[in-house]
Amino acid sequence: MVEKILGWVKSLTEIGLAFIALGVVLQILFGAAVPFLGLDVIGSVLAVVKELGSEGLVGLVAIWVLWGIYSK
Repeated sequence: MVEKILGWVKSLTEIGLAFIALGVVLQILFGAAVPFLGLDVIGSVLAVVKELGSEGLVGLVAIWVLWGIYSK
């Protein structure tokens, strides 16, 4: 049962990352005003990276932990 839940979580994470990548590509192609997107994907990603970067070592550790969780 736990493996089935983990499979679902991994699938949802991959779908989420695919949507983020698609949003970034659409914003690069069409500019910030993508009518059916409704939000600034690149701005949101940059805000998260900036927030983690401003935390210094703690931000780097957080990125390392998130990468470790995703790569499993």
